[in-house]
Amino acid sequence: MTNNFKSNNLKTIAYSQIVDLTHSIHPNIPIWPGDPATEFETVSQIEQHGYFLRKFSMGEHSGTHINAPNSFYAAGASIDSYGPQSLVSPAIALDIREQSLANPDYTLTIDDILTWERQHKLIEPGNLVLLYTGWQEKWDDERSFFNRDEHGICHFPGFGKAATQFLLEERSIAGIGTDTHGVDTGRDESFAVNKLVLEKQRIVLENLANLDLLSAINITLVIGILRFVGGSGSPVSVLAFVA
Repeated sequence: MTNNFKSNNLKTIAYSQIVDLTHSIHPNIPIWPGDPATEFETVSQIEQHGYFLRKFSMGEHSGTHINAPNSFYAAGASIDSYGPQSLVSPAIALDIREQSLANPDYTLTIDDILTWERQHKLIEPGNLVLLYTGWQEKWDDERSFFNRDEHGICHFPGFGKAATQFLLEERSIAGIGTDTHGVDTGRDESFAVNKLVLEKQRIVLENLANLDLLSAINITLVIGILRFVGGSGSPVSVLAFVA
């Protein structure tokens, strides 16, 4: 059964299923080295106050999250400046799980993109490109998820710089997302891919879940941000409407 959701500007999202791409938040989620812990504290209880309430604390780039340009550029846009129209986007999904499981340092290549396009279709301007690496399955094991070596260097797959430039310049994409803790590979401590994408006010999504449930095409993402004033990013709720 196909459903239709019409937004206020009369655009229509056709879908047969909705997939939640968001990890649940709890104190034991994997945290990037040096980032603040995720903490919850009970403020009131039903027995004493008549209602249950907690306060929580976490980093802007923890859990399933979005990065804003001011993460890497002092004059870059903050998360509260993202317009609602930019948070609803068509998307496609590339599956590099086989390559990633064989080589945890694998980077998406231009050849991978062209092979995908021969199998499906040309990536149209304005799409978000999602990268399924299989790393989402390691989420509950922080050691495996970051896969650090004896020098503390992380080893997980990501977007290659050349492939990202190709997607930005030749396909005019709206942004990228992945199921690891970084769109850059774990070994790239320069955040080169993040910086490329966020030179302009585009989308970068990290720590996505359930990418294995998506089709390769006919996806619409709806991204729910927390509108922190001046924020460098935000935990997000990401829903995928799949036709």
